[in-house]
Amino acid sequence: MNKPPCMVWLPADHRLLGDHGHQMPFLLLGDKYARAVKVGAQAQPVMFPLASAEQIDELLGLVDGVMLTGSPSNVHPSHFDESVADPSLPLDTERDQLTLALVRACVREAVPLLGICRGFQEINVALGGTLHQRVHEVPGLMDHREPKGRPPDEQYAPRHPVTLVAGSELAQWAGGTQVQVNSLHGQGINRLADGLQAMAHAPDGLVEAFAVKGARAFAYAMQWHPEWRCWDNPFYAAIFDAFGHACRQRRSQRLQAHDLARATPV
Repeated sequence: MNKPPCMVWLPADHRLLGDHGHQMPFLLLGDKYARAVKVGAQAQPVMFPLASAEQIDELLGLVDGVMLTGSPSNVHPSHFDESVADPSLPLDTERDQLTLALVRACVREAVPLLGICRGFQEINVALGGTLHQRVHEVPGLMDHREPKGRPPDEQYAPRHPVTLVAGSELAQWAGGTQVQVNSLHGQGINRLADGLQAMAHAPDGLVEAFAVKGARAFAYAMQWHPEWRCWDNPFYAAIFDAFGHACRQRRSQRLQAHDLARATPV
């Protein structure tokens, strides 16, 4: 009997699509995120449409990892005690309700967790940190937004260097402490949550990657987008390879526990 595939849960975005005045709700997942899991982590991306926070424990028992993707939407600032600074920017409160609880459950249950862009921000907020809603307006910080209206290859091109903590796993994956990354975000870390350890900084000092302190499984997140053609970038490929390895370890543990339960007399 073949083993079940290694599966990674990617929560969906909630968005209204269609002509103005005739919009319908859709649940969306970007191809580049699913493809990075499939190719880079060698795992099967899965979605649980309309999953609620109350279902997290039972659904986590079916998967081997969680990846929180980037999104056009932002985490609602009420989750870090602020009002909305720019009403024109999209929000996704339904995603917030699931993912903020999902972060805490992954850390508690030692489920491999990878956060990218919005996912990076979700982890920080879920664990008690705060965000700059408009990084480009903060004195001393750079404009980290992508060039609007340009082709994807230009938007996702390397934009600035980041400095990685020497001796960290990120530095090992990068093969050094300096690496060029893309940059496509308007929000960013203000106060890093106490349970997180900064692993990379932009030239302006903004936190660009972190690890969950004391995590019992893979638990990393980055503000840049390593999913973008990860197979063409050795650093990005190493991130997904490490994440996939952690997910396969969890799958082995799940299967062993399942086999033990079946073999144990009731």
